[in-house]
Order: sequence, then C-alpha cells, then structure tokens
Amino acid sequence: MILGLGPLELVVIVVVILLIFGPKNLPKIGSALGKTVKNVREGMEEGDDKDEKSDSPIESHDDVEVIEDEDDADAPEEASSDAIFCSKCGAKNAADAEFCSKCGNKLN
Repeated sequence: MILGLGPLELVVIVVVILLIFGPKNLPKIGSALGKTVKNVREGMEEGDDKDEKSDSPIESHDDVEVIEDEDDADAPEEASSDAIFCSKCGAKNAADAEFCSKCGNKLN
C-alpha cells in the first residue's frame, strides 16, 4: 500500500490522469513532477545548511572604499558655530529655525 491506497485505487488514478492529459503528455508531466520534487529536496537541504552557517561570525567587508568629500569634512564645525540650542531640551537646531526640531519649543 502506497500512501494508504490499494492497487485498485492507484490504477483508477492512473486511468483518470491518462484520460485528462492523454498519453503524449505523460512524460512531460512526469518530468515536471520529478524536477519539482528534486527542487523541494534541494531547498530543504539548503535550509539545513543555512542553519549551520548562521553560527559563523559576520563576514567583514574590508574591500569597501570610503570616499570623503572635502566640502563635507568641515560641515560639522561650521554647523556648530551657526547652531542654536533649545533652552528647554538642549537640542541643536539650524541657525534659521524658529522652533526646536525635537520638542517644538519656540527658539529665541
């Protein structure tokens, strides 16, 4: 017994499949079914491999090159001299801001 089906039930299923798809399409259907089962098994094995690899440390990306813009290098210094600090929360705001970006308090 395969999957709880007896030989008579299997013959009936094969006959119904032959009537629906015809004998010319059975090899195509069998091939597609075989590929599907193979892909599912490979996917399950791949999932097991990923679980084992998850214990490994994160790979570093030392080959990434950081390019600094010369104009942006001076930006924090300039912003600090033009910044206005909120009297209520102490947050740093742009010089032309009327209200604090953090708490909404009106700046003097």
